[in-house]
Amino acid sequence: MSRILVTGGAGFIAGRLAEKLSHNSADQVVVVDNMQTGSRDNVPAGAHGNVHFIKADVNDRQDISAVFFAYRFDYVFHYAATVGVKRTLKNPVMVLNDINGIRNILDLSKNTGVKRVYFAGSSEVYGEPVEIPQNELTTPLNSRLPYAIVKNIGEAFLRSYKQEFGLDYTVFRFFNTYGPTQSPDFVVAKFLRAALAGEPLKVYGEGRQTRTFCYIDDNIDACLAAHYNGEAVNDVINIGSDKEITVLELARKIIEITGSSSEIVHRPPLEEGDMTRRMPDNSRMMGLLKRDLIPLDAGLRKILEAYTSLSR
Repeated sequence: MSRILVTGGAGFIAGRLAEKLSHNSADQVVVVDNMQTGSRDNVPAGAHGNVHFIKADVNDRQDISAVFFAYRFDYVFHYAATVGVKRTLKNPVMVLNDINGIRNILDLSKNTGVKRVYFAGSSEVYGEPVEIPQNELTTPLNSRLPYAIVKNIGEAFLRSYKQEFGLDYTVFRFFNTYGPTQSPDFVVAKFLRAALAGEPLKVYGEGRQTRTFCYIDDNIDACLAAHYNGEAVNDVINIGSDKEITVLELARKIIEITGSSSEIVHRPPLEEGDMTRRMPDNSRMMGLLKRDLIPLDAGLRKILEAYTSLSR
């Protein structure tokens, strides 16, 4: 039996991760979240009733240390973070406070016998594209935004704790991930909800900026393959699709798939944080996944099916 901590587990990706982890009846999964942006609906009951939720803030040393010493975890998935482009730009100090959480998690992990820490990194660390596709080993990390800086510092902490204390880690650099329970703060969910309501889809600038979109199941399955198969130890892995699409094309696709009468309206470009292009070299992820990715059209239809089932 393993005891596993998932921080930020009331969030979209971490909540789905906790749900998948709970399928192993021998494991006990503890979900922690301060509920600043999370939803209790994202916290699973557990496939075998083996998920326990605790409201706690990883940035508060006393708060999170009580959880660590009560459970003595074998593995930690540290996914708690302030997220969302607009939120992170408007609240840079809040973002920088997440450094405290990273240090708390690593200090407590090394002191309580945690075998491996998995860290939710971000493609934001690459900043504006220097090379495409963006590779874990060769692409420079050049973003100056607080969110990206915190993720970069997190990676540096992990390498340092491995060197000095022998604490194993894996960094997952997440590119855009989407799915049925994603917050409407993010572009796919925002466009889908607007299209279904017949409201305008708002595109910043001309919409020529490109992104790739990874369906939630592909993200989770790849990360759990690294966990269960003992792969990517003390390493960094891009987690994302390698199929580029412009934001404008995404808006048009969503209008077509939903059969919506919505219009596309253009808003002034964001002053910062809206990178012109982003696409990972995901060859190492595909080596973990060992299957094809779910295509964007199929993923969007899965979300629509989920929306429909919830409205019945």
